[in-house]
Parts: sequence; structure tokens; C-alpha cells
Amino acid sequence: MYVGRFVVVSPGIGAYRVSSRSFPNRRVVDRDDALTVGPTPDAPETDNPYIAYNCVREGGDYVVVGNGSQVDPVAEKLDLGYPPRDALAEILLALDYEKDDYDTPRIAGVVGDDEAYIGIVRKDALVVEAVTEPTLVATYEEDDPRAFDLDAETAADAARELYDHEFEHAVCAAAATVGDAVETSFYNGE
Repeated sequence: MYVGRFVVVSPGIGAYRVSSRSFPNRRVVDRDDALTVGPTPDAPETDNPYIAYNCVREGGDYVVVGNGSQVDPVAEKLDLGYPPRDALAEILLALDYEKDDYDTPRIAGVVGDDEAYIGIVRKDALVVEAVTEPTLVATYEEDDPRAFDLDAETAADAARELYDHEFEHAVCAAAATVGDAVETSFYNGE
């Protein structure tokens, strides 16, 4: 099944995977204070504004994971002391779904040491929930948060587990754990 991009979050761990039929020539790179999705050196040129963005970034005592430009302002709100639920809801509502050919939803999660929140803004709804177990939300098909069987305990294992998941058209994945320190990792299928 093709679900597009997806996020899985739980207290202490969060992960994100790019799945794409239209723009498969992408990878995750570590840039300063974030993990960033962008085109590979051999990718065809495009003017699509939705294919490059930070997908994992720290904010306050949390990590934000997501499929687009919402990651940065959510992290910035957390840096200002906003509660995670409020930061996620405010930014998803403000940015709305992507105005592309598919009305692609924006998805994101906020992960703390002992709490996590997941959110999606679709053309027909805004959903933000606190979660206590691994929970998935995707841009297509699985666009309501639901329980997900995540076995990983480290960022590296979570990135690889999401990349290897049976959902179709895996491109790259990134993850973070939050505890005494933040650990991030990514996997580009290489």
C-alpha cells in the first residue's frame, strides 16, 4: 500500500519516512541543527517547493518530526516555551495542507522524554492528539492517527525500521530519541 510520507511518534522516540512516487531522488542530510530532506545530486531540476525541508529538529526540550516547512515554526514555538500541543495545532492550522495537485496533508509529531503529540492538517480536518504508544499518521490512506508496532529503541534503529516497513516507495527516513540527550539518525537506503 502507498501511504506517502508518514510519521511515527511515542514518548521518547519519533521517526519520519519519505515515500514518493513523484520525487524519489531525495535523501536526508545532517545540516547544523536539523535533519533535512532534499534532492540527490542526480535529481532532475524542479520548482516544486515541497520536496526540500527540515524533517527533524529540536525545539525546547522536544524534537519535532514532519513532512514539510511546518517543522521549523513548531520548533521555534517550543523554543519560546509553548506547550507542545499548542505549538503543533497553531502551526498546522496556520500553514494548512499543501496546495499541490493532491492537497497533500501536513503531518508532524512532537516528542519529549515522557510525552508525545501527533498531528495532521488535511483539507477536511485538523487533528492533534497526545499519544502514549507508538502512533502513525500518513499523508494518504492512513491519514487518521493510529497505533503502530514500532520495535526500535534507538534513532538509528527507528530510521531503518521505518525505511524497511512494507509501505511502498521508500526513499529515506530519519528519527530521533529524546532522553538525557537527543540522538538523531537517518537512513538513505544505501
